[in-house]
Amino acid sequence: MNIPLLMLVVLVVLMEGVWHPGAVMFLKQELSIEVLFGDALLLAIAAYSIWATPPMVRNANGFTWGAMIEVAKVFAAIFVTITPAIAILRAGREGAAAPLIALVSREDGAPIPAMYFWMTGLLSSFLDNAPTYLIFFNLAGGDAEVLMGPGAQVLGAISAGAVFMGANSYIGSAPNFVVRAIAEEQGVPMPSFFGYCAWAAVILLPLFALMTVIFFRG
Repeated sequence: MNIPLLMLVVLVVLMEGVWHPGAVMFLKQELSIEVLFGDALLLAIAAYSIWATPPMVRNANGFTWGAMIEVAKVFAAIFVTITPAIAILRAGREGAAAPLIALVSREDGAPIPAMYFWMTGLLSSFLDNAPTYLIFFNLAGGDAEVLMGPGAQVLGAISAGAVFMGANSYIGSAPNFVVRAIAEEQGVPMPSFFGYCAWAAVILLPLFALMTVIFFRG
């Protein structure tokens, strides 16, 4: 009975991408109506799943809330403390991060795809891919028509950096941390935070360097 609910989750996410009825202001923040509505639907789906699924199924699967609680704490802290950094980046060349922003473009203003790949990836390694993608998408101009046409290489660099480099740390992508928490709860030893980062650097950074040479040299 949970399979149709998973399909509903996918439909809700797709809905948020195509339905844009506007926004409302809350505590001086602009909140998209589709996101608020989508979050309410997701909470309702989760609540129904918890209520309708027989407890014996979850017990047989060894399900506990420990992993979810750890992930919730970590990502709540990330999104609170990252707010100033996001504001600085959004300020563009007028903000405190102007020297970093200058790294992603040449003197004539032309973007440097390789730098977009690595700058997006660096932030995504310790944030989450969605807000990271949004920041650098806007930094690259924010015009979808241009970025899917003449700027396709830059958009590809931003997308790849945001998604692939989330694997550089436990907190770069929520599934990384979920798997770690579940494994440790089951008694499986896992690398420390910096231990994981070291393994990721040894294995992934050479691959990212190769991707840079092949796809983002322009």
